[in-house]
Amino acid sequence: MKIIAKVMFVFVFLFSLACFAAEENSISPEYMDWTELPDLPDSLGRAGMFSGVHNDALILAGGANFPKPIWESDKQWHKDIYVLTKDPESESGFQWHNGFELSRPLAYGASVSTEHGVVCMGGNDSKTAYSDVFLLSWNPQSNSIEKQELPSLPSRCVYGDAAKIGSKIYVAGGTTGSGLETAMNNFWCLDLSQVDEPENLSWQKLPPWPGMPRAFNITASQHNGRTNCIYVMSGRCSGEDGKAKFLKDVYEFNPLVYDPAQYNSETQNYNGPIDPWRKRKSLPNCIMAGTAIGVGQSHIFAFGGADGTYWGRENELKDEHPGFPERMYVYHTITDTWVESGSLPANQVTTNAVRWGDDPVNDPIIIPSGEVRPRVRSPKIYSGTPVQLKKAIGWIDLSTIVIYLGLILGVGVFFSFRNKNSNDYFRGGQRVPWFVAGLSIFATMLSSITFIAIPAKAFMTDWVYFWVNMCAVVLAPLVIIFFLPFFRKIDATSAYEYLEKRFNRFVRLFASASFIFFQIGRMAVVMYLPALALAAITPLSQIQCIMAIGVLSLIYCTMGGLEAVVWTDAIQTFILLGGAFLSFTLIINGIEGGFGGFIETASADNKFHLVNWDFSSVSFATTALWVVVLGGLGQQLVPYSSDMAVVQRYMSVSSMKFAKKSIWTNSITIIPASILFFGVGTALFVFYKDNPAQLDPTFKNDAVFPLFIARELPVGIAGLVVAGVFAAAQSTVSTSMNSTATAFVTDFIRPFNLLKGEKAFLRLGRIMTFTFGLLGVVLALMFATSDIKSLWDMFMTILGLMGGVMCGLFCLGIFTTRANGGGAVIGAVLGASGLYWVQKATDVHLLLYGTIGIVLCVVIGYAASLFMPKTPEKTEGLTIHTLNSKNTWYKN
Repeated sequence: MKIIAKVMFVFVFLFSLACFAAEENSISPEYMDWTELPDLPDSLGRAGMFSGVHNDALILAGGANFPKPIWESDKQWHKDIYVLTKDPESESGFQWHNGFELSRPLAYGASVSTEHGVVCMGGNDSKTAYSDVFLLSWNPQSNSIEKQELPSLPSRCVYGDAAKIGSKIYVAGGTTGSGLETAMNNFWCLDLSQVDEPENLSWQKLPPWPGMPRAFNITASQHNGRTNCIYVMSGRCSGEDGKAKFLKDVYEFNPLVYDPAQYNSETQNYNGPIDPWRKRKSLPNCIMAGTAIGVGQSHIFAFGGADGTYWGRENELKDEHPGFPERMYVYHTITDTWVESGSLPANQVTTNAVRWGDDPVNDPIIIPSGEVRPRVRSPKIYSGTPVQLKKAIGWIDLSTIVIYLGLILGVGVFFSFRNKNSNDYFRGGQRVPWFVAGLSIFATMLSSITFIAIPAKAFMTDWVYFWVNMCAVVLAPLVIIFFLPFFRKIDATSAYEYLEKRFNRFVRLFASASFIFFQIGRMAVVMYLPALALAAITPLSQIQCIMAIGVLSLIYCTMGGLEAVVWTDAIQTFILLGGAFLSFTLIINGIEGGFGGFIETASADNKFHLVNWDFSSVSFATTALWVVVLGGLGQQLVPYSSDMAVVQRYMSVSSMKFAKKSIWTNSITIIPASILFFGVGTALFVFYKDNPAQLDPTFKNDAVFPLFIARELPVGIAGLVVAGVFAAAQSTVSTSMNSTATAFVTDFIRPFNLLKGEKAFLRLGRIMTFTFGLLGVVLALMFATSDIKSLWDMFMTILGLMGGVMCGLFCLGIFTTRANGGGAVIGAVLGASGLYWVQKATDVHLLLYGTIGIVLCVVIGYAASLFMPKTPEKTEGLTIHTLNSKNTWYKN
């Protein structure tokens, strides 16, 4: 207890020092860094070109312009195709290829880049509009353009726009003729998954957006925190008086809730329970004929466009026309906010923004040619890369983190001298105080998944996942009654010793190996998450931060054993909760209207939504209440009944009484902690809705809390909160390192008498702690290079596949007398295989994976056991049905 008191003193001291040194950070967003590529070979430039990227080549086709003198000439349409490739040997680094042509002059159609090539749709020439659709692909071996015909659009279409989600292309807006009176509210979809079999391709008519028909609109795709959506915005149409009407409205189409069976394309009536369209916040100004593209995981950058200021004065102003506003608008899909930025080198309308590469942050966005003012085109081709706001760290921040790290290392060194044998190293000599064991369970199970991923989930969605955490509270008495006694009865060092006594050694080894693999993956996830925060506030990269976290955990965990781990967990719990509470207070302070404004805005956006009352036939794929509760119970039952990392805490205290208290300590702590962390996520949503310019498009959604820590917290306090992030990660990483080593030595070495003497087992325990920790670090480095929408989702998938089967084995042994070793093995193998099939072949929500894994293992294992001989000697005192008065569970 004295150790915790000292840590709290240090925490309060650092908080006071941080407040004294605090200063405000202001951010002026500059979203793009622009450079120029070689000019278009046509020096006049062109508007309305088909454009896209395929096989690392920029393809530009068709287009229209006015020959000089532009005010005395008629518009001309073209059929040339230009291709720009990278050429390191040339002065510019690029090379133009020409000599290719379309089948006819064509311009002002829609185009989308795909893995198969650039899909070109519709367009017109000087006489008529077309419905043709074709694919242009670049063959780098022959340096040639290849063309493939695709199914035509449902009608002629010009001045529309398109975007794609996965293999599906969506076309919105446009006209069937040359006048705005022919503008449409069309919304069509083509699935290219069978592009190699064109006869199976066809356009589908989807429900139109609930707004005006339009042309010169912008269409883009982006993730909205829940799923990828299509956004249709701006444009112009013909008003009731026949004059042009300039539009600023924005609409979002959610493919996830769209049910094709509920739509009648003839009447345009949709009868589904949820409208797939919803209106979003309108643009500050009309940006008709502009272009947009998704950036990062939840932003859309809209470039240029015309606002109609000088509409109808083209012939009056002619060369005196100032051109279109050089404005850029940034839309955030989660907070539904717009930010204006004047960071365009030029405003080129009737062109497409295309990404040269697949990385939504680091690969450049190309804006090729286009119209800069009436009748005037530009041959300029601009390349822009999103800019990450600069990092900053003060000496107060750094000092806070260093003091914390030194403290944790000191704890590891202190307890290293108390490890005399393997029982000390793996179970803390069973002298750990019950409240420390309880806080250790809490810190182990929540860790950086809580500190970063849960606020991110609440920021992106709502409080529906809150019930998942509450399921742990509900399960506490069940764990105490049905699971805890068995571990205490056999005086287990490894949880899987029970499985050998109840079934056979193979079952024990199977479960132990599954646990080890799972914990290595878990270590990787919880090291990667805090690396986001540290990379945001220090000069270190994510990879360097992962290395720092991993090495520190390796040192103190390898030296100090379980006793060092649980005491540092207890210390880290106070730092974790203190940092979170401090952050919540500062976030609320930065919200307009304070706490009242927070409640009002969050309520208006339905961010406190707790329950989805959905019992439809497809609710298994959603976060319906029954899915969340049933999935949450399975997810929480897995660690508390079969996870070696938790069972170690049950066995680290001196009696059954204290083991019960440790479980209740954890459960009670979960309630306020869950409210706090979900509250942080919701507060972040409100804060960034009030301050959208402070969002960084280059950050992943899981990094929204680290973003706030790095950019908004005053100097000094940021270091204090980052220490909490460190604590969150290390509490789980250190536990996983120690528990995997414990499982390996206890289950794979000791039963076979491969070593002699306690010192040999102690030495091997330290070696395996280091080895498994190192594997976790390597896997975390792999995570840092991937684009993962949510690490929470990934973690749930891993937990369901590997954890569900382990829990199923314990349930099979404890709750049945007929199950035997052979049936258990069959249940585990087929249960894991069945769950893998569910994950790959169905739309079942990932929350249900853990529960499905448990049920499959139990049902299949029990059924298989019915065909095998009974083994009564394996059940006596090892199931809830074979207890007798001679058992002394509650005295152990």
